[in-house]
Amino acid sequence: MKPIELLRSDTPACRELLHFNNAGSSLQPRPVTDAVLQHLLLEQQVGGYEAALANADASERFYTAFAALLNCNPREIAYVENASRGWNLLLQAIPFEAGDHIVTGVSEYASNYLSLLHLAKTQGVIIDVVPNNELGQIDLEKLEAALDDNVRLVALTHIPSQSGVIHPAAEVGRLCQQRRILFLLDACQSAGQTELDVNEIHCDMLTGSGRKYLRGPRGTGFMYVRHSILDFLKPATVDLSAISWLQRDHFEWRDDARRFELFEHYVAGKIGLAVAAQYSIENNMAESSAAIKRLGHSLRQQLSRISGVRIHDPGFTAEASHCEHLGGIVTFDTPVPAETLQQRLQAQRINSSVLRQRNTRLEFEERGLGDINRASVHYFNTEAEITRFCNAVEQAIA
Repeated sequence: MKPIELLRSDTPACRELLHFNNAGSSLQPRPVTDAVLQHLLLEQQVGGYEAALANADASERFYTAFAALLNCNPREIAYVENASRGWNLLLQAIPFEAGDHIVTGVSEYASNYLSLLHLAKTQGVIIDVVPNNELGQIDLEKLEAALDDNVRLVALTHIPSQSGVIHPAAEVGRLCQQRRILFLLDACQSAGQTELDVNEIHCDMLTGSGRKYLRGPRGTGFMYVRHSILDFLKPATVDLSAISWLQRDHFEWRDDARRFELFEHYVAGKIGLAVAAQYSIENNMAESSAAIKRLGHSLRQQLSRISGVRIHDPGFTAEASHCEHLGGIVTFDTPVPAETLQQRLQAQRINSSVLRQRNTRLEFEERGLGDINRASVHYFNTEAEITRFCNAVEQAIA
């Protein structure tokens, strides 16, 4: 991993504030912001279409960068405006029939689960929710028992936004592969936070966001589609850039994942996201992932020593030297309402976030949780910042 001094120098806002909201939207490194601004200035100078043509190589690097990040072919990568859009495009492209089962976990992201509910109401699919084990990870034995001949899809959020838990995606993928069941992985929080190899994970489809741990621009996302399932999927929308219009009444789809793209998109953002992916690769994902886990564990340990603070990441043990199943997202509550604490921290230029019970209804209702606080660390954060954060929390709830 790059020296921490260089990482923080690349992140100018580190001098002005303490940013523990990386699971919401991380701070962009300088090369990402520079790439976006340079393209926007070029659009101002020569026009949007002309700028896109001039920077075609930079735009094309998006596909090679994400292919390297995910260990796949560039033809299996597509650009989308956000992770939820990509996830829904893939869900809607699967030819479900009434009575088909979709298996998901109790930690599934709210927008994903609501899309499944909509599909159940409109197409008659059946949703099976698999519970978590004592570590907060999807229970693999119960998942395996749920995978019968009626299951068409397993949809899993790799790292939930409401806890630091890292679900065993590779084990889930192997179970799906053995039974020839489609596996859709939401990597919104894991992309940039942990290593992702789609061949080791055995996922057929994967979606992610640019703005979170990848540190890319807002309004950007990506998707991976295994080439072997491409012709099985039926995109719900058609765009001229996704097809070849061969005759008046006949067209053919592109033979790559870009059949899910639209001609009109945020070109500057796409270029910036390519730079962000390359930045992550050059920073050594294995080392940066280890740093994020270490900082996350340190934050949990220090918060747990504050009177009145309760840590809500399942399986956390303060006495342990580390918790391998937990990443950089830390959830907790205090005697002070979650939003009040967030505002008090914000007044000291400390960024954090609030998790609403209504936005993670399945898991929080099961665990008896209301609104709670979330602090999410990245590799550019430091132990000194963790100490400052914990001191600020202790003062804010005193």
